[in-house]
Amino acid sequence: MISTIDIVITIAYVLFIVTIGLWTGTRKKKNAETTSGEYFLAGKSLKWPMIGLALFATNISCLHLVSLAQSGFDSGLLNGNFEWMAAFTLILLALLFIPFYIRSGISTLPDFLERRYNRVCRDWLAFISILSAIIIHIAFSFLAGGIVLETLFGINMYTSIIVIAALTGLYTIIGGLKAVVVTETIQSLVLITGAIIITVFAWNKIGGWEQMAAVLEKENTMDKISMLRPIGDPSGMSWVAVFLGYPILGIWYWCADQTIVQRVLGAKNENHARVGVLFCGFIKILPVFIFVLPGLFAYALYKSGSMDLSSLQHIGANGESILNTKGIYTLMITQLLPKGLVGILVAALLSGLMSQIAGALNSIATLSSYDLYKRFKPETTDKQLVIVGRWSAGIALILSIALLPLLNSYQSLFEGINDVIAHIAPPITCVFLLGVFWKKASAKGAQYTLLIGSILGVAVFMVNKIYGNETFIGKIPFMMMAFYLFCLCVLTQIVFSYIYPVKHTAQSEVLYWKSVWEPLQSKGWSGIGNYKTLSALLLLLMAVLYWKFR
Repeated sequence: MISTIDIVITIAYVLFIVTIGLWTGTRKKKNAETTSGEYFLAGKSLKWPMIGLALFATNISCLHLVSLAQSGFDSGLLNGNFEWMAAFTLILLALLFIPFYIRSGISTLPDFLERRYNRVCRDWLAFISILSAIIIHIAFSFLAGGIVLETLFGINMYTSIIVIAALTGLYTIIGGLKAVVVTETIQSLVLITGAIIITVFAWNKIGGWEQMAAVLEKENTMDKISMLRPIGDPSGMSWVAVFLGYPILGIWYWCADQTIVQRVLGAKNENHARVGVLFCGFIKILPVFIFVLPGLFAYALYKSGSMDLSSLQHIGANGESILNTKGIYTLMITQLLPKGLVGILVAALLSGLMSQIAGALNSIATLSSYDLYKRFKPETTDKQLVIVGRWSAGIALILSIALLPLLNSYQSLFEGINDVIAHIAPPITCVFLLGVFWKKASAKGAQYTLLIGSILGVAVFMVNKIYGNETFIGKIPFMMMAFYLFCLCVLTQIVFSYIYPVKHTAQSEVLYWKSVWEPLQSKGWSGIGNYKTLSALLLLLMAVLYWKFR
């Protein structure tokens, strides 16, 4: 439980964000109606700093703060790979995909697939995107937030979730993307500040890096500092699994997921979109140090007797004591921080929770309106589209809350969310990559790849959930499974593209690169702000970091 002053700070922050969101979303010119372009894409007025911060805020939710700290405690810096590898896929987004997205003037990514392939591909991606937004971006975030709020305030998890859902839904559903991006920009800054505060306090408590390393050496767990594990590592996250498996997950998440890419689609122009994405790539370096590392500090504090985890221990079915580390971040807040600062950290957690939910709701509203409703009723007006989007977002909130009991069965929230992504991503990553790089990628080929790949992903997922590690499939780490499924999808698309040869339209003819170097021909801004210069700097920085923490 936390003090009154911290409760006041938390409530004040929530009311502040809701007020800003409502004010931004409802403020408009005199006698002007909200058009669908303004509601869903912020009138294509977003500049690079706002895009970068909004991308980061949509990605980093309360789930990340809670689950990355848990993974830092359990396995050290290993899961930080999901943060650092994102920099490479953000470079791919900036260089390879953004030019097509911005130049074609699309409103949604399913719209892009229809222009490159056909209507069936568009419908399939719209359905998968809405489903993944509900499960991955909303339900898992609710679950993490509910665990934290229940531990801190003693409020029933579902009660706190419903309240947060109602408040976030209020300004998101009324205000649209402009309200989402403005609030996300504020929430990014609050979230980063809060995470830095707890990192500093944990650092001071343990006495710095050398003292932490001494504890790890004493416990014979120095491998917790390593980001790159050897082949056959018990975690299933060897360096081979990371470098082969992550791109499959990352390209779908960062380059082909509507919830993320919608911030880019609202960019003022191509340069703002590219630089905003790369700006986010640089920010993605931070989570390893301010989200994962505090969990490792907590492990060292626990092993040295400086942190009490008795409240996380319970007796298992066999009578043995089990440590449930899902609540480790909450205990760090209450045990390491003084009054007042606890309220700021809770505000940071709520920032992550509300920003991710807001971003997902806006993308669901966009997909439901543009890709589903307008298809069957093409004469729909802008005003009607906005209404449909608002109703869709409200229904999505209810569905995500209904899924919580099922998702709560995962021991680790972070592994849970990536396990789901690993079975969704392969066919989508495949059709996007081949679509922009292979002239002969045909509509029928993509159509069958999405269908067969999705069926395979669901089948493998169900086998793992029903039989666990009893089968051969169950013994394959999810990162490698994502890679194997991707290879099958590539083979499927190639075979069907030759069986059903491509017939390019005027639109699809300009939506693939003629050569590998063509994406770099755009001049861009001059100086340090040039997208090619920023990409090179980011690549160099990531190489240095991986060498340092190898």
